[in-house]
Amino acid sequence: MNAIEQMTIGEYVAEDFRTAAVFSKYGIDFCCKGHRTLEEVCDAKGMDISILQNELSSVLNAKGDGGIDFKSWPTDLLIDYIEKTHHRYVEEKTPTLLQFLDKLCKVHGNAHPELFEIYDLFKGCAGELAQHMKKEEFILFPFIKRLVKATMNNEAIEMPPFGTVDNPIAMMKHEHDAEGERFRRIVELTDNYTPPADACNTYKVTFAMLEEFEQDLHKHIHLENNILFPKAQQLEKTLSI
Repeated sequence: MNAIEQMTIGEYVAEDFRTAAVFSKYGIDFCCKGHRTLEEVCDAKGMDISILQNELSSVLNAKGDGGIDFKSWPTDLLIDYIEKTHHRYVEEKTPTLLQFLDKLCKVHGNAHPELFEIYDLFKGCAGELAQHMKKEEFILFPFIKRLVKATMNNEAIEMPPFGTVDNPIAMMKHEHDAEGERFRRIVELTDNYTPPADACNTYKVTFAMLEEFEQDLHKHIHLENNILFPKAQQLEKTLSI
């Protein structure tokens, strides 16, 4: 097995975010389950690995800048981007989605009882993400910024209450997995965000917003799991804590 075949799904997307479209096409989770190799994914799905390799090669060899190179960004800048782009997105979109889903349940719930489970799933997701993001903003992210500053100044820092940075990172990744699973169920219940024949405009808009929310969540989790967290762990290793 060569080096390319040993790359994980998350590493492919971290290297060039355009590959995310290929993985999404085949229903391959590149964020929460980005630790798997191409071989592991293809074995699990019964896919011919050469098909996936060829499509990835086409993307990687295509002209273009491959989007934003987040791997090259300073760690503290990446944190600011995640907060101002993805955390803010969640905060802004959840109230509207909850309002729309509640309305759909009241108006269409009798004909489409799956809406009640979709509403409960998204409500749970909204609540968990709100707590999750605060833990990052007030505990994990400030510590990572301290690691950055200490590295730049060649200073040691005191051990935090949670011990190594691996501990909160493990918790955040576990919570990412939980929300990934929750949205997989939403995808099933919405038939991949396909509105029914009798859907009103609110119905169609809500499903489109849910799909956009999931796509943003995938990017959000990818940036943390596959780029930010490994950077933080590497920073910690360079310091005497």
